[in-house]
Amino acid sequence: MAKTSEPTIIKKYANRRLYNTGTSTYVTLEDLAVMVKGEEDFVVYDAKSGDDITRSVLTQIIFEQEAKGTNLLPVSFLRQLIGFYGDSMQGLVPSYLEYSMTSLTKEQEKLRAQMSEAFGATAFDAIEDQVKRNTEMFERAMKMFMPFPTGEGSAAAAAGSDKKPTQPESSDLDDMKRQLEEMQKTISKLTDKP
Repeated sequence: MAKTSEPTIIKKYANRRLYNTGTSTYVTLEDLAVMVKGEEDFVVYDAKSGDDITRSVLTQIIFEQEAKGTNLLPVSFLRQLIGFYGDSMQGLVPSYLEYSMTSLTKEQEKLRAQMSEAFGATAFDAIEDQVKRNTEMFERAMKMFMPFPTGEGSAAAAAGSDKKPTQPESSDLDDMKRQLEEMQKTISKLTDKP
């Protein structure tokens, strides 16, 4: 289907079937995943209530991908993400994640182009290494929001670990503080723009 400026309307019926109004066909979550990968914009509405349920359907797609063994989200990240619900930092997390994913995507595209120019098809090994480094950097950045576990709700307690978490060395702590200050400056710049 050709891309248009308007998002495709998907209706979800009570029987859990998804109907693509653009193609007048029933689709699956896998079909919607293909649309996402093809950068085709769509919005999902509950057919009965008319509510926008796009977020929950996209979350379902992620759940299905993870269940198939395509593990993209580390367990520690999922635990941290769950920990932000109801937390005072909850309002900051969506914009931070969106910014981080946009940056990761841009950097990955640049790296892929540079590697293809320089090395041809063998560049994908280097890309995988870069993605791993980006993921590690992202995880370290997320840990800055919760650098030390607190009480029974800590990740260690949730994992059932009896081990006491190790404190980061002072140089690690200084580095994390510096990175947090840089992120706060970046977020301030983003929120100050009209």
